[in-house]
Amino acid sequence: MFEIGFSELLMLGLVSLLVIGPERLPQLARIAGFWVGKLQRTVADVKAEIRQELQVEEMRQMLENQANLDEYRQAVVDINESVADIKSSLQDTLEPSKPNPTDAPHETK
Repeated sequence: MFEIGFSELLMLGLVSLLVIGPERLPQLARIAGFWVGKLQRTVADVKAEIRQELQVEEMRQMLENQANLDEYRQAVVDINESVADIKSSLQDTLEPSKPNPTDAPHETK
C-alpha cells in the first residue's frame, strides 16, 4: 500500500525517538497501533458490506432473469397451443368431408 521499506521504518523510528522522547514513544506506538487496527477493521467491514450488497444485487438480477425466463416459457407454450389449434382447424377445413353412406342419394329405378 505505502511500500515503506525497513530502512525507512528505521529512520522513522529514530526520528520519532528523538522528537517524542523515549518515555512517551511506547504510549504513542500503542495509540498508533490502536488506530491502525481500528482503521483496518473499519475497512474490512466496509469491504464485507459492499461484497454483501453486490451479492444481493446479483441474486436480485438472477431472480429477475428467472422470472423473465418463466414468462418466455409460458409464452412459448401458449404459442404452441395456438399453432396446434390452427393446424387442427385447417385440417378440419381442408379435409374433404367423407360421404356418409346413409346420406348417399338413392337411385330410383
